[in-house]
Amino acid sequence: MKILALNCGSSSIKYKLFDVDRNYQVLAKGIAERIGQKSSSICQTIENKPEYRIEKYLPDHRAAMQALHQALAENKSGLSGDIGKVDGVGHRIVHGGERFRNPALINEEVLEQIKESAMFAPLHCQPNVTGVEVSRELLPDVPHVAVFDTAAHQTLEPKAFLYALPIEYYEKYKIRKYGFHGINHSYVANEAARILTKPLNDLKVITCHLGSGCSITAFEQGRSIDTSMGLTPLEGLVMGSRCGDLDPSIVLYLIEVIGLQVEQVRDLLNRKSGLLGLCGHNDMRDITEMAEKGDKRAQIAIEIFVYRTQKYIGAYAAALNGVDVIVFTGGIGENSPSIRARIMGNFGYLGAYIDQAKNKNNETMLSSDDSVVRLMNIPANEEMLIAQHAYTIITQSVKNKGKI
Repeated sequence: MKILALNCGSSSIKYKLFDVDRNYQVLAKGIAERIGQKSSSICQTIENKPEYRIEKYLPDHRAAMQALHQALAENKSGLSGDIGKVDGVGHRIVHGGERFRNPALINEEVLEQIKESAMFAPLHCQPNVTGVEVSRELLPDVPHVAVFDTAAHQTLEPKAFLYALPIEYYEKYKIRKYGFHGINHSYVANEAARILTKPLNDLKVITCHLGSGCSITAFEQGRSIDTSMGLTPLEGLVMGSRCGDLDPSIVLYLIEVIGLQVEQVRDLLNRKSGLLGLCGHNDMRDITEMAEKGDKRAQIAIEIFVYRTQKYIGAYAAALNGVDVIVFTGGIGENSPSIRARIMGNFGYLGAYIDQAKNKNNETMLSSDDSVVRLMNIPANEEMLIAQHAYTIITQSVKNKGKI
């Protein structure tokens, strides 16, 4: 069985095509990056073939999906030349609310419920929906499975997920912390335990997913006990174009004094703030290069990004009453030694020390030999978990109904 795992993010689309019968061997993988920017591109790697890369303007996620599908089909993709041989598609869906605690086979009802959650994650849910819709158009005869980012954080206790609002706002409207990036947080936490040959249940782990979107999660006894994103992916760290934490009265000020409309505020906080708002760029690679050339705004943006991350790691070390492992993942977390080094510069009090040589080489184990806390760099692999969940749901459906 071949499962296509699709991960539509706010500014990128990643996919991996797995052969389940060959122990989830990756037959093909690819990414569309910087969607909506003139510098957007597609990169694809096919089993036993040279890398395929083109610079191509991708104005939106629909165009990116179609371009990826075309590239996959034209390059034969290890599918005996037939994209239609895909047996199922797993989709990363950012927000499942309390309704979806487990993966779900996608039908019209499920798709409508996913759309209802779009208001809570405007940068992600619409790309998620677009990915589902285009995939179902291109592959109409195979099952599609939704795998929810919020599901991993359903283990949070009320002290962590409730806001200090009148309780009826939770009971009636389900306003609470949901958390996001749960698929990857779960993956890297389990992978860290596997590499250390220790049960995850025995480790206190802080996972730092740093990319265009950023979040931090604390794991204790194998469960997520707190995470930085909230009702929406807007809460928490400074991100590519999202503001992260801010005084709620700022929103009222923007509306009542400055005169912005609600939709303008939503757009400002989600699409025009964060690193983009601070220095005019949302990609840390560009910002780092600018900072190295002396750009003051870029330098300040990096300082704010690092400082906010340090504060959350410190808070979660307190929530866990100590930490055994700190994991970096995501585009920035995996690929920026300078950002990792700056973040970890403040944790000597925990006995956490980074090895500069290992860090510069992007090794898996980043901590020095005398570090009490293990520091690790584990690449995101949400697609593997998405494929595994999709396979489970598809086979269960076949078993229960005899057909999809």
